[in-house]
Amino acid sequence: MSDSARIQLLSPRLANQIAAGEVVERPASVIKELLENSLDSGAKRIEVDVEQGGVKLLRVRDDGSGIPADDLPLALARHATSKIRELEDLEQVLSLGFRGEALASISSVARLTMTSRTADAEQAWQVETEGRDMQPRVQPAAHPVGTSVEVRDLFFNTPARRKFLKSEKTEFDHLQEVIKRLALARFDVAFHLRHNGKTVLGLHEANDEISRGRRVASVCSAGFLEQALPIEIERNGLRLWGWVGLPTFSRSQADLQYFYVNGRMVRDKLVAHAVRQAYRDVLFNGRHPTFVLFLDIDPSVVDVNVHPTKHEVRFRDGRMVHDFLYGTLHRALGDVRPEDQLAAPAAATEMVRATGPAAGEFGPQGEIGLAASVLERTPPESVWRSAGAGYQAPRPGAALPTAEAQGAYREFFSPLTSSPGAVPASLPEAQGDIPPLGYAIAQLKGVYILAENVQGLVVVDMHAAHERITYERLKVAMASEGLRGQPLLVPESVAVSQREADCAEEHGCWFQKLGFELQRLGPESLAIRQIPALLKQAEATQLVRDVLADLLEYGTSDRIQAHLNELLGTMACHGAIRANRRLALPEMNALLRDMESTERSGQCNHGRPTWTQMGMDDLDKLFLRGR
Repeated sequence: MSDSARIQLLSPRLANQIAAGEVVERPASVIKELLENSLDSGAKRIEVDVEQGGVKLLRVRDDGSGIPADDLPLALARHATSKIRELEDLEQVLSLGFRGEALASISSVARLTMTSRTADAEQAWQVETEGRDMQPRVQPAAHPVGTSVEVRDLFFNTPARRKFLKSEKTEFDHLQEVIKRLALARFDVAFHLRHNGKTVLGLHEANDEISRGRRVASVCSAGFLEQALPIEIERNGLRLWGWVGLPTFSRSQADLQYFYVNGRMVRDKLVAHAVRQAYRDVLFNGRHPTFVLFLDIDPSVVDVNVHPTKHEVRFRDGRMVHDFLYGTLHRALGDVRPEDQLAAPAAATEMVRATGPAAGEFGPQGEIGLAASVLERTPPESVWRSAGAGYQAPRPGAALPTAEAQGAYREFFSPLTSSPGAVPASLPEAQGDIPPLGYAIAQLKGVYILAENVQGLVVVDMHAAHERITYERLKVAMASEGLRGQPLLVPESVAVSQREADCAEEHGCWFQKLGFELQRLGPESLAIRQIPALLKQAEATQLVRDVLADLLEYGTSDRIQAHLNELLGTMACHGAIRANRRLALPEMNALLRDMESTERSGQCNHGRPTWTQMGMDDLDKLFLRGR
């Protein structure tokens, strides 16, 4: 056997350079490690200086606790850390980082200088090292209490890595994004960023709700804050707070989504699924929701070590977390009414605090349980009045009439009709008496309703608005009546894995509530004996397979509900008033009142907006008034 094929120990320098491949991908990776160390040291002010996108220079200066002189060389050694002592510490990680080899890896591919001073030290000390010489050099220096880390000439000794870096602007954009993520996680810390000597970011401490709102606006844009709903909900040891963007403030990319678990930014499949499910029928096709959300949870029930960069986490009870997130966001979005959208920006409003069902008590039934909860609340006076001649919503305890499939919902498709006393001849003098969407004044081209409210002009897409109203009622009716099953003349057999068959047995009661009847024929075989009557045209076998896959992955599934909603949405679309239909003023006003009391009325079933507001300022700008 040749010497080249023999097993041998790597040199420390080469081992660190290989480890650097895990930690140091680009300047943004370096800044992440350095900033997390600063935050873990208790810093309240962090200054970052960058040159040439971070390739030439990265300097991070903080006012944290500092590092004792004797520990400085050790800080650059592999597997050295002040944050972990025993294996048990890994089970309750509270710090942002503890990868002992981070600084060692950085110093192996750059020229690193670290200067630090503790509060009880008479002077500061400085340690220097660079890729070719792994032996650190320590000497006295001048520095206030805290630490400065300077990283120069990234990848100077690994040209193969350096050539994969992008342009200066691209690298700086990635670096700036890292700082923004951490700035949202730590409102109590001031962040200052300079690039090539020019100030780019100046964020002061934000210790109250107003200043936190300002920071969110600085990082995510003022437009996001104006179109975001603030929430704060706590239940079963879980606390969710932050801001969720209204569906109308969606993006073409998922670039304004910040989710934190115990202050650590994560991109997690379970979290993404719960958020996507909550926005399902209010978001336009291909669009992405926006949010800045913080989940506080007992550190012992979440594992942050499942990914080298800690971007993913694993929850001990993923099902509970998923249902809590989905239920909370679904309810928050459903509770938005026109008056909320016309209110002041989120920074000046109180957080929404919910209890009971609104705080996330939802199982895998998803929206069926959510829609049923609507029946438990007494609707406002004007709710449901325009669904059909003389139709009124059921009061608590009343049951809707049952019928087969679409026949059950025929009454929802009746023409709009006015309700007594709903239409004044003109706007009342008392501004407080004017409802949020005001009163109709005209119909434009048989498509739009023009209304006047306190702010100015409201334009409503009448078909889209009526489609949403009808759709929400269909969901409530379905929740009230339950889902009737349609027995199959010839049961369909499905070949599945043993794990999937066990899952089907475990969730048998849930399938039954949704109109399915599954029977286990063997270790790896199921029989579908009954499907929901409304889904008799669906591909039952594939649907069951997809649902089982979701249940195994997330502990819950919304595929059945998604198919049902698609069907109800089609029915609502066909039942809604069509374009070019002339409405009388009483009919228009009846529609406006229904919009004000219907969940998610700001968007149609396809996620398109149903109305827009043009204030007097907007109109004045169009005509250059006051210029």
